[in-house]
Amino acid sequence: MTNNRTGIASVPPLIMKPAMPVSLSPTLSRKRARGRTNRCASFTLMLITAAVLALGATSVRAEEAMPGMDQGAMDHGHMQGGSAPPDARDPHAYSGGQDFGPIPRPRMGDEENFGSLLIDRLERVHARGNSSTAYELQARFGRDYDRAVLKAEGDIDGGKLHDAHTELLWGHALAAYWDTQLGVRYDSGTAPGRGWLSFGIQGLAPYWFEVDATAYVGTQGRTAFRFAAEYELLLTQKLVLQPRMEANFYGRGDAARALGSGLSDLAVGVRLRYEIRREFAPYIGVEQAARFGGTADYARAAGEDANVTQVVAGVRFWY
Repeated sequence: MTNNRTGIASVPPLIMKPAMPVSLSPTLSRKRARGRTNRCASFTLMLITAAVLALGATSVRAEEAMPGMDQGAMDHGHMQGGSAPPDARDPHAYSGGQDFGPIPRPRMGDEENFGSLLIDRLERVHARGNSSTAYELQARFGRDYDRAVLKAEGDIDGGKLHDAHTELLWGHALAAYWDTQLGVRYDSGTAPGRGWLSFGIQGLAPYWFEVDATAYVGTQGRTAFRFAAEYELLLTQKLVLQPRMEANFYGRGDAARALGSGLSDLAVGVRLRYEIRREFAPYIGVEQAARFGGTADYARAAGEDANVTQVVAGVRFWY
């Protein structure tokens, strides 16, 4: 191309085209992103480390500035525990030192007395050639931690009180589900009476077993031990199956009451009750009662069976 004025060939202007953007592969982009993330994390970690070192140096300088300060030798007794100061307010009063005035002070739940009566067994017992009535009850009155306890059980045969055990105890809460019990027991019935001192424990064992274990000390060196356990299996909300066992041991024989030493008797049974209401439930059941050792010998000498199967029917109620 020639310029008309100068006759010199002119070069056409160079037109620069915009460069095409270069696209990075996805792999290279992720590597660069991870690199930036790692650099940020390293920088953050360096800042945290520097702050911790600075705080430690400040603590050291503070301890060096107070060389006489010995935390172990300081008396912390006045900070917590101990007796309340003379000007401490009544914990039962309102804040600011105000009392209740004419309004009676509220009473907590463990300051109230409560009473209850449980007739655990009131049943008719049918065995081969004999029928009798059996009962077992427990009454309580007192507070959560200390209460009076009355236990009674026995058999009525032929219109007479054949054998009965009555205990009057003081119960004290040992743990959330356990009570210790201390008191006296008296055995009565057709045989001569016997008095005992009793000490035991009653409560709810793991897996919901109700346990009652009591040791006894009587006159003339007599000793005894009673263990009872039961479990309630809810078939429905109203139908309850209750296995139960009871065993009695005696340290020495008592011919007047037809008792031998060692394991005297064992009863194992099951009862099925229907709770018309929680407080009232009729039941039926079967129980195997066995006597051992000298007690079995006394039973055979009197013409009785040492091992019998009993069918029972009764009611259980409480209020």
